[in-house]
Amino acid sequence: MSQLSEAPVSTASFTVGGAERMREAGRRLAALLRPGDLVLLTGPLGAGKTTLTRGIGEGLGVRGAVTSPTFVIARVHPPLGGGPPLVHVDAYRLAGGLDEMEDLDLDVALPESVVVVEWGEGRVEELSEDRLHVVIQRAEGTDAGDATDAGDATDAGDEERKVTLTGVGARWQGIGLRLLD
Repeated sequence: MSQLSEAPVSTASFTVGGAERMREAGRRLAALLRPGDLVLLTGPLGAGKTTLTRGIGEGLGVRGAVTSPTFVIARVHPPLGGGPPLVHVDAYRLAGGLDEMEDLDLDVALPESVVVVEWGEGRVEELSEDRLHVVIQRAEGTDAGDATDAGDATDAGDEERKVTLTGVGARWQGIGLRLLD
């Protein structure tokens, strides 16, 4: 990959308070997404990664409830209309990086889908030079609670989170990520 493709070309940060606002951020983000987009979600257990993905699924108009795919690793949500499918991956239990992810055929699904990978940082960047990194940070001094399945039950409770979006590659050049604030 070229150095240019590794450099952030678009960034934005904003604060989200509560699960419904995190879902709304996901719905707004979905309006920017198109087939071939790779979205990497980073944050501690219970930060709101699955809640954000739920909103992305709603915004894309996909079939099926978007829940944490921790134990099945990946779920495909087909579109209800003319939009792209959502491939929701949880790489939390995968330690082998892209080699271990190859069995999921993400490289095959990526061109026609929006692929969202929780815990994907450092594991799937090689799939695309163009990607969106989303980092969700919990407010200082908060606890993830009793999250046993990658935080799905307590994902994005009422406390505030800082969400930072970083677009990498030509795809994100000139995209107004600040519009999500």
